[in-house]
Parts: sequence; structure tokens; C-alpha cells
Amino acid sequence: MPSSRRTPSPVIRITHWIGALAMLALIGSGWQIYNASPILPFEFPAWATLGGWLGGGIAWHFAAMWVLMAAGIVYLAYGVLSGHFLRDLRPTGPRAVGRDLALALRFRLSHAAGHYNAVQRLLYTGVLTVALLTVASGLSIWKPVQLGWLTWLFGGYDVARRIHFAMMTLIVAFLALHIALALLVPSTLFGMVFGRRASASPKTDVQEGTAR
Repeated sequence: MPSSRRTPSPVIRITHWIGALAMLALIGSGWQIYNASPILPFEFPAWATLGGWLGGGIAWHFAAMWVLMAAGIVYLAYGVLSGHFLRDLRPTGPRAVGRDLALALRFRLSHAAGHYNAVQRLLYTGVLTVALLTVASGLSIWKPVQLGWLTWLFGGYDVARRIHFAMMTLIVAFLALHIALALLVPSTLFGMVFGRRASASPKTDVQEGTAR
């Protein structure tokens, strides 16, 4: 049984922060690219974009994409070989998710450091799936000729572009929730930054929410 004070391993922490910075660059540059040819009746404000113009946005997007893919490959390899995915992120049944979600909404969900509850497992498994779909749909609109089979699987270039935008939107929503919960439960953020948990009483650990 994992220790109640177990903290993320160095591999998880390093890939987490590299991936987070790369994802922010991808989002900002992606919004810059979107503004050049919007698919919805709005554009993103200039302050939220990265690159300054279409060419700059594309350059930032591709640079950040390779960084994210490298960090993702290391994380996926570690997750499989170390048993992290099977031990910590294996989804539980719908009854467990419903129970933990109800407790979380009433701020009564127990949380032990290093342990992922059913809601966390569902969220993290879901965002990993969304990230893979984001990469795949992005590749399909980047190389629609060379990867024509992939573009076809997504329903064509236009559909793939909309799927890519939708997946990006889900990632932004997850990041907003993730950051909000991390700020509400700062001991989890402390552990992800410094590799150890801030001193806290057992009562504080039990009162922590679903953030990790």
C-alpha cells in the first residue's frame, strides 16, 4: 500500500512542468493560428495569443508540439514500466465515481497524499485520452496528404480541424479546473514543485479536495 505521504516521482514532476509550459505555448499559438481562419464567429484577443501573426504562430506551435511529444513519450513509458498507470490511474467503476463525486461536491471527500480517488482517476485518464486525440487530429491537419488515412479517419480535413479545436477546448477547461483545485489545496502544488509535501496535520489531508 502506498505511503500516505507519497509524492510524485522526479520523472512525473519534470515531465509535468515541461508538458505544462509546452501546452501553454500550444494553446496560445493555436489561438493565433485559429484567428487567421476562424471556424466560429469569434476570435481570441491578441494578448492571449502567441506568435504575433500566422507564420509566428505556426512556428511556435510546431516547436512546442515536439517538446510536448518528447515529454509525453517519456511520461507514457515511465507510466507503463513503473506501474504508475495501473496502480494510480486505472479507472474505477461508475459507482465509485458517483460516490466520490457526490462527496467532493459536499466537500466531504477524504484525500490521502499520493492516493488518487475515483474522480481523479477519471479526469486524468480522460485528459490523457483527449491529449492523444489532440495530437492525432493535429497531425491529420498538418499532413493531410501524407497522412491522408488519418485525416480520413477523422472525417476529412474540416472535421479534423473542428475536432482538434474541441479537444483543445477540453484541455483548457481541464487546466482551469486543475489550477483552481491546486490553488485551493496548496500542499499538492508544493509536492509537485519541491518533490515533498509541506508539513500538515492528518486532519488537513483528510479535508483536501480532489486536486493533485
